[in-house]
Amino acid sequence: MVKVSLLLCFLAFGFVYGFIARQDQIGVYELKKGNFSVKLTNWGATIVSVVLPDKDGNLADVVLGYDSVEAYKCSCTYTIVNNVQNDSGYFGSIVGRFANRIGGAQFTLDGTHYKLVANEGKNMLHGGLKGFSDVVWKVRTYKTDGHAPRVVFAYHSWDGEEGFPGDLFVTVAYTLVGDMQLSVRMRAKALNKATPVNLAQHTYWNLGGHDSGDILSEEIQIFASHYTPVDSQLIPTGEIASVKGTPYDFLKPYTVGSSINKLPHGYDLNYVLDGGAGKKMKPVAIVHDKKTGRVMELWTTAPGVQFYTANYVMNVTGKDGFVYQPHAALCLETQAFPDSVNHPNFPSTIVTPGQTYKHKMLFKFSVTAASC
Repeated sequence: MVKVSLLLCFLAFGFVYGFIARQDQIGVYELKKGNFSVKLTNWGATIVSVVLPDKDGNLADVVLGYDSVEAYKCSCTYTIVNNVQNDSGYFGSIVGRFANRIGGAQFTLDGTHYKLVANEGKNMLHGGLKGFSDVVWKVRTYKTDGHAPRVVFAYHSWDGEEGFPGDLFVTVAYTLVGDMQLSVRMRAKALNKATPVNLAQHTYWNLGGHDSGDILSEEIQIFASHYTPVDSQLIPTGEIASVKGTPYDFLKPYTVGSSINKLPHGYDLNYVLDGGAGKKMKPVAIVHDKKTGRVMELWTTAPGVQFYTANYVMNVTGKDGFVYQPHAALCLETQAFPDSVNHPNFPSTIVTPGQTYKHKMLFKFSVTAASC
């Protein structure tokens, strides 16, 4: 009778969540509307490719990545270059349970001290040694027809995974909406304990095409008047500072390379988005590649965005054998503030049982006439 009850519970769980793939199955799922297509894999709930036309109608894949799913799996074994971890393991993936950094890989919640798995010196980065980017997500929904093709991935993070408290049920929905628009909706429900949650989508974008070289000539505008300064280990100090008079000021459009030589390696910083946190979508950034005419506009409900210029992507062999180097792409990772579990003045990332974490992103792609 016990065995029968357990089997019924398992079948009911699968029925409720509508899973169509076993935990050990890894596949590639394409969403397509006209000449706009997105390919994804349930390894890390990862964006594998985004194909867009340019001003002349030529199609190109504008995200860095690999030719096979197996290569994504192998990339979770990082290499070290000049004492810096090569971060190509995060190409296109969902990172969590806590995106970005947690100082000392530890925090205290409700009087209990939690020691996490450190994977960047003494700190935790993107969820630890085996975060959400390095696991197989189940496929909850896959719909290729209709006006809104979509795929929904789901993952059950267990109590104690990488040191985090409580079981967490996570879903990520990728949907094509409107004309050349990609919606990303992340949700997470704490099942039995309060826990910090901060999910981010970690795609590396190059609007000229993944194999077009660096992104220093691409123009970017970031809708953020403030940022969170960091120490030498890229851990926030707790201060919130103005971008005015700094190389971080992109309130007006500038090329990515306009002030990058004023920084040791490039951009890797959390911006405090104007408009704060909340349910309403707000503008994050606009990126324009003038040579191809491609434009990417990003909106989110998150309070912050990490602007990162692929500083530590070094000698990575990607799609079609092209070798990626530093500044081969840029990331716009909408998120809660890094290390917020250790800074009470930052917006809280704690999700308690009965609460649902919600994080929305909307990518709007378009093409403008290019200028020489």
